[in-house]
Amino acid sequence: MIREPAETIVTEAGILEIPLGVLAQAGLGPGTAVLVYSDGDGRILVRRQEDAIRDLLENGSL
Repeated sequence: MIREPAETIVTEAGILEIPLGVLAQAGLGPGTAVLVYSDGDGRILVRRQEDAIRDLLENGSL
């Protein structure tokens, strides 16, 4: 399901603030450990660390 996009800007320091609504929709909150990696073509993926580790153990892929 595609949600309403939210605009944000990458700072000079490379920091990207993700709006709270987007985090909430993804089920992420303060203190959640995540993995961040590039998927190419201007896409960055953010995955809950525990989900990525579980998928790696079960399926051999992130």
